[in-house]
Amino acid sequence: MPVSPNQGSTGGGDQVTLTGQHFTAPTAVRFGARPARSFAGVNDTTATAVTPSGSGAVPVTLSTAGGTGVVGTFFYLPPPSFRLSPPPAGPLAGGNTVTLIGSGLYTTIEVLFGTQAAAFTVDSDGQLTVVVPAGVAPGPVAVTVRARGGMGSGVTYAYLAAPSVTVVTLNSGPVDGGNLVVITGTGFSYTTGVTFGGTPVISYRVASDTEIDALVPAGVVGPVDVTVTTLGGTGTATDAYTYLGRFAVLAGQSVPNTGVSLITGDLGVSPGTSVTGFPPGQVIGTVHSGDAEAGQGQIELAAAYDDAAGRVPDAPVSGDLGGLTLLPGVYNAATSIGLTGTLTLDAAGDANAVWVFQIGSALTTATGSEVLLVNRATARNVIWQVGSSATIGGDSTFVGSILALTSVTLTAGASVQGQAMARTDSVTLDTSRVTRPW
Repeated sequence: MPVSPNQGSTGGGDQVTLTGQHFTAPTAVRFGARPARSFAGVNDTTATAVTPSGSGAVPVTLSTAGGTGVVGTFFYLPPPSFRLSPPPAGPLAGGNTVTLIGSGLYTTIEVLFGTQAAAFTVDSDGQLTVVVPAGVAPGPVAVTVRARGGMGSGVTYAYLAAPSVTVVTLNSGPVDGGNLVVITGTGFSYTTGVTFGGTPVISYRVASDTEIDALVPAGVVGPVDVTVTTLGGTGTATDAYTYLGRFAVLAGQSVPNTGVSLITGDLGVSPGTSVTGFPPGQVIGTVHSGDAEAGQGQIELAAAYDDAAGRVPDAPVSGDLGGLTLLPGVYNAATSIGLTGTLTLDAAGDANAVWVFQIGSALTTATGSEVLLVNRATARNVIWQVGSSATIGGDSTFVGSILALTSVTLTAGASVQGQAMARTDSVTLDTSRVTRPW
């Protein structure tokens, strides 16, 4: 090739080699009408020159004392221009493939992400396929393309750290799913998927880099991992969400009712089958009498009972809980416990705050007693593990899931925002109200 390389930047500055005859003692080298920035004769057949600025295709001439001759043609190329086909981000470890689309890319010599060189394939003058190199640190870097026509830049690529999931609020809900939760963490901007226990959520919205709002999918009773996948990787919070059962009332042998009781949620009995007094009692849900669903409910009840009983206590309680204000924690009573007046449960602003009451024997609440939730406390996060039987006094307002080993009795006018569940015997209702709080 008489001019090598025969392509270069419109800004000039490229060194080229000229090949021909009678090059001894050159006096001038021109690229079109413009003189070379510098030139030198090497021998009678070779000279070198540095291109001036220019445009288009121009003749290259070399002059000596004997005259001037055309050596060849030099093609001025504009610098490459390009954009990054979305998404403009990826993992810090690199290895993902991106596409650069633009013009002037056919003569690409080098692609840089920050200071890191990338492997690339020239697909056409308008497209490069690039394997992103590993990044130095999370954050944006400039993407630069060096070609015969010069340097192209002005595009930014973001290296992403893997996301982290800190908390789900509220962190429990119905086994059927469909409820809205807020997932808090970091690195959520380029989220591509959210799962609960491996099941994709119904839908989600990335509210910010630290918040995702998601509709929970259906699941199986118990705790599950919550996973967020982004272009930067995957983050998982172990047992961050708990699926809660369908039952508002569940008994081992029978559910007898007197008066116009109202149950919001499913009613179940297993291994017994007796359900009486409905109507006049009403169930806004499904009645499961000795069927597989009730049997599964008893299995889940036993697991929840054992989990509550096995937790390490934070503080002891005894006598009567009336008049106390308790922060979240595990409270243990070696024998029976009572409630006269008002027990206040203060979440101190944490909607995921949990109270577990481990009661060695009976739980008995007085007529007109009350469990009061304040500062974002929720009924779904209050658990009463009762070693024998629970009796909720007339016209009282009780809150939480009662997990009794033997039986639960709701006397006339008692109201429970939660669950009334007995493992071995009966749940007895009398003009009562039980509302499952999810």
